[in-house]
Amino acid sequence: MQKANKKKMTAFTLSMMTVAAVCSLRGLPMMAKEGLSMIFYILFAAIMFLLPASLVAAELGGAFSKQGGGVYTWVKEAFGSRWGFTAIWLQWIQNVVWYPTVLAFAGGALAYLFMNPALADKGPYMGIVILVCYWAATFVTLAGSNVASSVTKYGVLLGTVLPGILIIVLGFLWIDQGNPLQFMKPSAVVAAAETVASQAPHARLFPHITGLGSVAFLAGIMLLFAGVEVHAVNANKLDNPARQFPESMFLAMIIIFLLFTLGSLAIAAVIPADQISLTAGLMQAFEQLLDKFHLGFLTPIMGLLAAFGAIGGVMSWVGGPSRGLLETAKDGEIPPFMAKTNKKGIQVNILIIQAVIVSLLALLYFIMDNVNVVFFVLSAMTVTLYLVMYILMYAVAIKLRYTRPDLPRSYKIPGGMVGMWVVAGTGLLGVCFALIVGFFPPTNLTVGNPSLYVGLVSAGLIVFVGLPLLINRMKKPAWKK
Repeated sequence: MQKANKKKMTAFTLSMMTVAAVCSLRGLPMMAKEGLSMIFYILFAAIMFLLPASLVAAELGGAFSKQGGGVYTWVKEAFGSRWGFTAIWLQWIQNVVWYPTVLAFAGGALAYLFMNPALADKGPYMGIVILVCYWAATFVTLAGSNVASSVTKYGVLLGTVLPGILIIVLGFLWIDQGNPLQFMKPSAVVAAAETVASQAPHARLFPHITGLGSVAFLAGIMLLFAGVEVHAVNANKLDNPARQFPESMFLAMIIIFLLFTLGSLAIAAVIPADQISLTAGLMQAFEQLLDKFHLGFLTPIMGLLAAFGAIGGVMSWVGGPSRGLLETAKDGEIPPFMAKTNKKGIQVNILIIQAVIVSLLALLYFIMDNVNVVFFVLSAMTVTLYLVMYILMYAVAIKLRYTRPDLPRSYKIPGGMVGMWVVAGTGLLGVCFALIVGFFPPTNLTVGNPSLYVGLVSAGLIVFVGLPLLINRMKKPAWKK
């Protein structure tokens, strides 16, 4: 009996695990760029995405926990191995596309460590930082070293929690001293649009919508809330999943909302929206706030810590999703050469393949002039891939309620089929809208050639969704272990 109790998890612990998985300082500048409207975006993402994704993943995770859980098992059960493989592939590949964006954030922070903020706007510098950091992380992972876990642990504490708390505290001090609040002024794009519409330019809680391009940042902001399904498989470890899991998710939502909102407002308070860099916005705010309070000597240290936190986040993910892809080798879903492991059981070829893809994506920083545009293009590409996986997840939850009504579920969305349709339907509406928006260039970011932007995002979706379907079509019985 004691042994069973040790496995139990509290609702608070699960909440904190969810917060740790979702929260990242990398997204604060993207939200800050929206000014006061960020509150609308964060609420939309929490209600239309975070909450339904959490509840649906909890039901599926609890139902298949004995089979290891995970989207591969869930989708395979409802739609067969082809779509199960596609789902786990998308969960893996979106991470691969995500790596350059988080390492670009690290590059922007390191520019302040080097006392040369202008580097954050240099594409070649960003490209080099991404290549060096990612290949270093790959080699550490291949060695099976404990270094990765240490970097991750201290990276979260020193590189995410500490700078996050500090930027919020400094933001409150800025406001308390009566300094001007930049988020109370509309951006140049919004002001121009309101002037054309014969309206007096002003800060808005609800975004000024003139087309889907004016809410394009919504897709990137929703990505910041993704990943909650990773810990939903722990729902069956709670004493009373039916009651405790919703409680843990609501607590996590409140904490995530406050951290994202307060952190973003701190940046938006001191930096005009038109001047916020998507890669270095956090450090721009730190520099101005610390100089204001005569603590400028801490700016390089904050740059080092923020970069350390971003690199720690990468280290924690390099081996994880690729391990999930490796598991599909048991069912013969991937070619034998991709399933190769070294003496320490590390998935060698999958790690090398993802490093090559990251390197190719990093080349965009050498080709395109505006690092903010490259950052947003890769973010949009990541969003579209991940949202397709979430569409599959919601569809699975609905279908299994019909085809497997007697499946034991440690947590079940209340309200019967109506409850499931409301929750999963809300999630589907949210992700489908964000998916469509992701193809529109943002009006508050100069993207240069809009056709190139749409072409890159579309090509990424077609190639990376098409590949697993092609591999599945080509699979042979001999691949199965």
